Amino acid sequence: MIKYAPLLAAAILTTGCTSKIADSLDTRQNAGPCPSVAALYDSARYVEFDGDSKLYSDIEYTGEIIGARLYCRYVGDNPLEAEVEVDFAFGKGPTATSDGHVYPYYVAVTRRNGKVLAKKYFSVTADFNGGKLDGKTEVVNKIKIPRVDESISGSNFEVIVGFDLTPEQLEFNRAGNRFRLDAGK
Repeated sequence: MIKYAPLLAAAILTTGCTSKIADSLDTRQNAGPCPSVAALYDSARYVEFDGDSKLYSDIEYTGEIIGARLYCRYVGDNPLEAEVEVDFAFGKGPTATSDGHVYPYYVAVTRRNGKVLAKKYFSVTADFNGGKLDGKTEVVNKIKIPRVDESISGSNFEVIVGFDLTPEQLEFNRAGNRFRLDAGK
């Protein structure tokens, strides 16, 4: 039994949903699972062109959501409190006119059936500082996930992140088109 103790300890430590937003003195496990979090495929990429052309040589800025993590905490029958960390990567194309660009994005809380319960818009600024590529992690906190009572699990909800795209950008993504983040290199 002693030889399996490290494996048992590792299994115990990796079960349950942890929270970065919990009081550092509160070491209790969550009462249930956190909602899943993901970047919506259609809006996980951002490509901005100079004009109507969709050529590689006309790219101004690109972006991609490369990861998302959610941390939550159950407190009685209150709504779940959560925060999301979103990892972005950005690129600057050959027609870009600035060493910085603002990328709009959203965070939405949905039911598992896809019904949107809440959606908020944010922006993240990339700094290319003379042509270098940029990446950034943004933290969105104070996300409330509604529960009728304490019998409702976080697994009944999802948190979706994505870029706030124009209809043309969305159509470009849905057609399966994409360009590398280092478009200008």
